[in-house]
Amino acid sequence: MTQNPNLAALAAAGVSVWLDDLSRDRLQTGNLQELIDTKSVVGVTTNPSIFQAALSKGNAYDAQVKQLADRGADVDATIRTVTTDDVRNACDVLAKQYELSDGVDGRVSIEVDPRLAHDTDKTILQAVELWKIVDRPNLLIKIPATEAGLPAITAVIAEGISVNVTLIFSVERHRAVMDAYLAGLEAAAAAGHDLSRIHSVASFFVSRVDTEIDKRLEDIGGEEALALRGKAGVANARLAYAAYEEVFLGGDRFEALKSKGARVQRPLWASTGVKNPDYSDTLYVTELVAPNTVNTMPEKTMDAVADHGVVTGDTITGRGAESQKVFDELAAVGIDLTDVFLALENEGVEKFEKSWQELLDATQGQLDDKK
Repeated sequence: MTQNPNLAALAAAGVSVWLDDLSRDRLQTGNLQELIDTKSVVGVTTNPSIFQAALSKGNAYDAQVKQLADRGADVDATIRTVTTDDVRNACDVLAKQYELSDGVDGRVSIEVDPRLAHDTDKTILQAVELWKIVDRPNLLIKIPATEAGLPAITAVIAEGISVNVTLIFSVERHRAVMDAYLAGLEAAAAAGHDLSRIHSVASFFVSRVDTEIDKRLEDIGGEEALALRGKAGVANARLAYAAYEEVFLGGDRFEALKSKGARVQRPLWASTGVKNPDYSDTLYVTELVAPNTVNTMPEKTMDAVADHGVVTGDTITGRGAESQKVFDELAAVGIDLTDVFLALENEGVEKFEKSWQELLDATQGQLDDKK
């Protein structure tokens, strides 16, 4: 099988292509392996919404849910078993990519229960539990970048566990996430962990920023405000990359850890499906190309890039000043950026909580039917 040239060009430019989806059907039909073989996929991310969609379609999970019902498993145990089985199997499918990349790729992410987003201690406990249950070195535990999530990230990294930090919207919070990662590495080194085996990505959400800011620009109205629509998401991500370069490519704190084998925390572009049909459907891929990044795409976005995405090399490095100008102009027309990012974080947590509750309700219904 040959790799799609557009996605292969993206990978050659230093962007790891990860699929933002997982289901048992993908695993059982060989679809995930096919995407690895033909679309340069070297990782998978999941979230509560993805699992809710997977379990609500078809009957791939029916037999296992029945077995668990017969054993008297409750709804939380059922979801934990079903989701960790899928993630473990996906880790095994991606084991070759993990080995070939020296542990950088071949990664599969699973998220802690979103209802714990504001509870540091319970987040830590569940992260450790999920790491033990899946029991694969190429796992990433997803922890949200909430105020309560930051100390949890440090504590989990300190245990030698690899982490995907999710729901990052602002550069300010991204800097706090990088600090949390470095603090975790310092504690891990003190505890005697092999730093070269600890990996992390910082998942920076893109399209949701445009959706929220565009809505506010339209409320403001006027030529100056409307001309800024569709610019904030990419500019925000480019500023995040500039912050990453500052911290990891020459920053004194990381240099001390690097000598002990530590890895950089790569920026990951999440929420890359384009919501506004007026924008190019490859916008959040082709405009966010730089070395040492990850782009996790819904399959629809991946297909669009494969079909007509134009990859022209690095579209991020050196564009920090240009991106800051966009944010200065947004502030000048009256966009309250602090409020934007707070609203997005709250909405992000609420969406995942809602999906998790829907997953609980649907699974409870299945358990009841199987009894």
